[in-house]
Amino acid sequence: MKIIVDGAKCQGNARCWAQDNEMFDLDDEGYLPSQTIVVPDTPEKQLAARRAVRACPERALTLEE
Repeated sequence: MKIIVDGAKCQGNARCWAQDNEMFDLDDEGYLPSQTIVVPDTPEKQLAARRAVRACPERALTLEE
């Protein structure tokens, strides 16, 4: 499972970070840069990833199974 981050859409709400502050590494200004995040293969991390994607109001995160 991967999360594709569109950093241009990120508005710094940090709702993803609130779901898992280890998986989502915000920059110094509180934004998530464009990147691909490989989600660890554990139920807790996969649940956090799904919640983070749903929580993003800008839809800057896309989940790929």
